[in-house]
Amino acid sequence: MSLPRPAPDRTAVVTGASSGIGEAIARELASRGHGVTLVARRAEKLRELADELSARVRVEVLPADLSVRSDRADLLQRIEHLGLVPDILVNNAGLSTLGPVAASDPDAELNMIEVDVASVADLCSRFLPGMTARRRGAVLNVASTAAFQPLPGQAGYGACKAFVLSYTQSLSGELKGTGVTATALCPGPVDTGFGEAAGFAKEDAEAALPPVMWVSADAVAKTAVDGMAKGQMVAIPGLINRVASIFAAVTPRTLLVPVLARSHPGLRKGTSS
Repeated sequence: MSLPRPAPDRTAVVTGASSGIGEAIARELASRGHGVTLVARRAEKLRELADELSARVRVEVLPADLSVRSDRADLLQRIEHLGLVPDILVNNAGLSTLGPVAASDPDAELNMIEVDVASVADLCSRFLPGMTARRRGAVLNVASTAAFQPLPGQAGYGACKAFVLSYTQSLSGELKGTGVTATALCPGPVDTGFGEAAGFAKEDAEAALPPVMWVSADAVAKTAVDGMAKGQMVAIPGLINRVASIFAAVTPRTLLVPVLARSHPGLRKGTSS
């Protein structure tokens, strides 16, 4: 199993490419010769990355707000109008709220679900028909080690990532024999600014999670692209995170949930989303 080979008229679509894991995955794909189409809301950040990568490969910048259904609906057509064939789809765009559901903002919760869940299903539904017709392609959906356990303090986020994991595993079964693969990337803690955007103080996140669990965005990106190249169903960066994911999956919820609730910074400090 391997990724579709790079070609001038082929592209790897990376959502949430303006920072963090998405930016690192775009770099990793470009380093392997794949043209990339960068998608995110912040056009200026995308253009900075495009300027960097364009010395190696063809790079397109397509600003879009993936919480908006019309933006998602237009994305494939915008790519095809450029004369490009999307052989790789990386659904990386995502965000989190923080704090107890009882203190949450309904609009923020639903916005998170639009980006973390609806966008993944929407784009897969639009891009996969072309891939299966061509009998080549790879999809990477970015989940999290949070997908393997409940997450009091980030209940919506944990549930969103559990959806992404289950959805991608099902896709992997459906796509067998089509020449197309689906991989769920499940990183643990990564220092990308994602936590701060959700409302974490960096020191709280670092105190709650052992240093051995933290993995760099570049290491996550390499695991992600290697996982796609091997046709893996699930890719988890870091040995400790792989072990912790297994432990979380098999531990009875009656034991696990109280421990997680006591240790989550969003609940300890009464932080709301």
